[in-house]
Amino acid sequence: MTDCLFCAIASGDIPAAIVSESDHVVVFRDVSPQAPVHVLAIPRKHVANVGELAVEDPALASELLSAATAAAKELGLDDGYRVVFNTGNEGGQSVDHVHAHVLGGRQLTWPPG
Repeated sequence: MTDCLFCAIASGDIPAAIVSESDHVVVFRDVSPQAPVHVLAIPRKHVANVGELAVEDPALASELLSAATAAAKELGLDDGYRVVFNTGNEGGQSVDHVHAHVLGGRQLTWPPG
């Protein structure tokens, strides 16, 4: 996908503050953080949302969640964190490339909004 922001970040065409990366997943800092720690975990492969990822490539879905969890640990979120997948317009998804938000570093409230 030539017009996908996250594909461009995953390929290195657009710079990002990379936290970790593997052959299949990239974790980077969100440019508009909603918590003291806010990173995004994305697959390098373009998939529109988490529902499609779960059906299309369950192994990659597992790797994405593992990367998000590892990033939380690496970033010192020992007291807790939240992993969020926004899906679709009404779910708040702003980029049509599946991504997990990892948020922490403060008390998170419920419901989120």
